Amino acid sequence: MRHYVIATVKSWNIENFKKLKERFAEESFVLIDRKEDLTYERLQEIRPEYVFFPHWSWIIPQKLFDSFNCVVFHMADLPFGRGGSPLQNLLVRGIYDTKISAIKVTAGLDAGPVYFKEPLDMSAGNADDILRRASDIVFDRMIPRFLQEKVEACAQTGEPVIFQRRTPDQSEIPPGLSPRQTYDYIRMLDGEGYPPAYQRYADKIVYYRNARLEDNVVYADAQFGGMDA
Repeated sequence: MRHYVIATVKSWNIENFKKLKERFAEESFVLIDRKEDLTYERLQEIRPEYVFFPHWSWIIPQKLFDSFNCVVFHMADLPFGRGGSPLQNLLVRGIYDTKISAIKVTAGLDAGPVYFKEPLDMSAGNADDILRRASDIVFDRMIPRFLQEKVEACAQTGEPVIFQRRTPDQSEIPPGLSPRQTYDYIRMLDGEGYPPAYQRYADKIVYYRNARLEDNVVYADAQFGGMDA
């Protein structure tokens, strides 16, 4: 029996982890959903063929990727989009068609060789919807390839474009956006673990969720106060 580790904290990935275990019942899968549990000693005990990172927000220690086959699934067509907050950085640029890149973890941030890529449509849905679609692609198509095929990684080619991880203060909707840009701004922050988009009106703060674009008009649910911005 071969052993695999999946390290993730997102609820939709944990749901898909359970489905993967059922689909490949002849294999052994271990879920790590806490940063403190991802240790060399734990992985040495499991001895996995691969350690998969569908959505992991922390730096992976070099001792781990030097000792084990660590694979990150990054939501960008690398080398374009190395770095943090790829979903938001893509949508704020008006980019709706991207790739999920399966890459070997190396010392450079998202700079490792690429095993393969799968297309991802980001033209509709909020952050949760997009991340769930990405999760389905990773668990239904990408991880199974590692289980069923011998895949080889190739060095990235082209000029890298680096994304900076976004900060909570960048959730404030900037002035002068078009209706489409406003819609994208709200939906890209409408998801699990993200600070929602907001605007300030005098001494009040209004938060927005559930955006939709109809006839070039943006509609959204508004919440007045109740959070810190």
